[in-house]
Amino acid sequence: MEIIVTAEFTARYKKLPTVIKRKAEKQEKLFRENPYHPSLRTEKLEPQGRQMWSLRVDRKHRIIFRFIDKNNVLFLTIGPHDWIYKINF
Repeated sequence: MEIIVTAEFTARYKKLPTVIKRKAEKQEKLFRENPYHPSLRTEKLEPQGRQMWSLRVDRKHRIIFRFIDKNNVLFLTIGPHDWIYKINF
């Protein structure tokens, strides 16, 4: 699976502490193998017509993404759980 990242994702990722970056890299590897691995807690976000999903980096951080097609995913942003669910993409 190919993961494409937005400029927004890249900018926010760069600002994360190293420990969170390492966790995100670990979760990305799991995601590539199985986007629905239980530890990712992948979930579709509301409203469902927007086709946005989240995956868990750790208890506090999430990645918001979209499935482009069967083999491609777009990572939109990354950040703290409380902040990320307030974003209006």
